Amino acid sequence: MFEKVLIANRGEIALRIHRACREMGIRTVAVHSTADAEAMNVRLADESVCIGPPASRDSYLNMAAIISAATITGADAIHPGIGFLSENAAFAQMVEEHGITFIGPSPEHLVMMGDKVQAKDAAKRFGIPVVPGSDGEIIGEAEAKRVAGETGYPVLIKAAAGGGGKGMRVATSEADLMAAYTMARTEAKASFGNDAVYMEKYLSHPRHIEIQIIGDSHGNVVHLGERDCSLQRRHQKVLEEAPSPALNAEQRARIGKIAADAMKTMGYKSAGTIEFLFQDGEFYFIEMNTRLQIEHPVTEMITGIDLVREQIRVAAGAPLSFTQEDVQITGHAIECRINAEDPETFLPSPGRVTDYHPAGGLGVRVDSALYSGYRVPPNYDSLVAKLVVHGRSRNECLMRLRRALEEMVIGGIKTNTPLHSRLIAAPDFINGAYDIRWLEKFVAGEV
Repeated sequence: MFEKVLIANRGEIALRIHRACREMGIRTVAVHSTADAEAMNVRLADESVCIGPPASRDSYLNMAAIISAATITGADAIHPGIGFLSENAAFAQMVEEHGITFIGPSPEHLVMMGDKVQAKDAAKRFGIPVVPGSDGEIIGEAEAKRVAGETGYPVLIKAAAGGGGKGMRVATSEADLMAAYTMARTEAKASFGNDAVYMEKYLSHPRHIEIQIIGDSHGNVVHLGERDCSLQRRHQKVLEEAPSPALNAEQRARIGKIAADAMKTMGYKSAGTIEFLFQDGEFYFIEMNTRLQIEHPVTEMITGIDLVREQIRVAAGAPLSFTQEDVQITGHAIECRINAEDPETFLPSPGRVTDYHPAGGLGVRVDSALYSGYRVPPNYDSLVAKLVVHGRSRNECLMRLRRALEEMVIGGIKTNTPLHSRLIAAPDFINGAYDIRWLEKFVAGEV
């Protein structure tokens, strides 16, 4: 097992990884920007290294600085966390070349699944159902019109190197196809430095369902059920729950087996998530996230399996500590992403936290690096806490979550906690009758 792990991330996920390491008897190194010098994970780590100024490109995306910090402190592994360099194949390769273990999948798999077109091709090869559309990059007006005609309108044009909803445009007819195609390419180039786009059938009322998998270097791959991530605003997830109220036992078992079998064929090692659109009883592959997910706690709550611990063990060469038969789904869990933002305008709300009281009680978990007096910097993502609640049934979970949201206090800054309270009281949500477009309508007062 590793003796010392450098955590190449910040905020609540850095603290989450630190906690897993400490429980395994592993020392930790926190790297941080000057803006995060007083962060909780920096205070708790065995060692800390400042790697640059607040801008991500000069700190958390500075590969040379992170490798140097690992070398100086004698870390034998690096956990990249979520975002930043977690899915960067060049970084993973660099880490391995320096004799340090990258806690994640191989650079080869990061490359394969990091490009949406390659990922879709791989999904087809491995027997994963995909959304009808282009076989690869769409090049030129003639090909765009041909593929759209074959697929049938409406169509969705997506950036091949995209994520977070950037570089995505819908065309409802041939009349607006080229404008959507041009805009998607322009935004893709500006956001990702790559203007390649591809095309898919636009589904009118899908759910966003993702399957959590984990594999080791001994040929074992298991799935841990699904998460429903359909509540999204501008393609950004707001709330996740597991199991999905839209799936039955047969559908759950079927797509879980497809995902696990595909990853076993692929030889995948580490944690990963395969994301699908689900409509009218059918699953369609969207992408694969080759890292830990922000919403991994809901899976941990219903399975009792520590995903970060398993990630670390697998990276150290150990086999998974459980089999598929050992995985039991118990009860229901919901995660609310608490963001430092105005609940009405969604504008960021950085600043000093004057009061902090996390919710507690049976079945309540709060993943956060906040503390009273901490200053939330304006330089990074607005996520400041994850409130995760578990119950024996979905109804018990909802009642417990309602109570937990009432208890949660974060003073000095605005948060979206009031939005979550409104959201979980909505009849459509209580009934599980929502899709990926429902939240946008709810926020606009249309439902």
